[in-house]
Amino acid sequence: MTLKRCAIYTRKSTEEGLEQAFNSLDAQREACAAFILSQAHEGWEQVKEHYDDGGWSGGNMDRPGLKQLLAEVAAGKVDVIVVYKVDRLTRSLADFSRIVDTLDKAGASTCFDRRPGAFHSRLRARLTRQKRCDFTHRRAGSRPARCWFH
Repeated sequence: MTLKRCAIYTRKSTEEGLEQAFNSLDAQREACAAFILSQAHEGWEQVKEHYDDGGWSGGNMDRPGLKQLLAEVAAGKVDVIVVYKVDRLTRSLADFSRIVDTLDKAGASTCFDRRPGAFHSRLRARLTRQKRCDFTHRRAGSRPARCWFH
């Protein structure tokens, strides 16, 4: 069995309620930690570091917790990013693509909505389709009037 070092990423767009003893970030982390524990038989183990962005928008990647986490992934210290819901990681398809590139280069993966890779697989299929569309139009020397990704 291969050990998978799992890091939990949490985010909340506003600071409202973060002063509470148990807040949204804690709830997200608790749910993700329980999921990691349920996958212990597969070698999943939670890393101790917390990657939290309370009060940060998911509309861009300029978030300290996310930057730190992606640096850890690139350094080979994290194998799986576990997120309560995909919109906690990002709300941008372009940013999600950048995150996937970072994960792919490091041989890491994501898990959200408690189904390892389900959303990731669907998104990859859509991105592949888009790349094919772009390539076809570039080769023909034209730009499509409308592509789903643009």
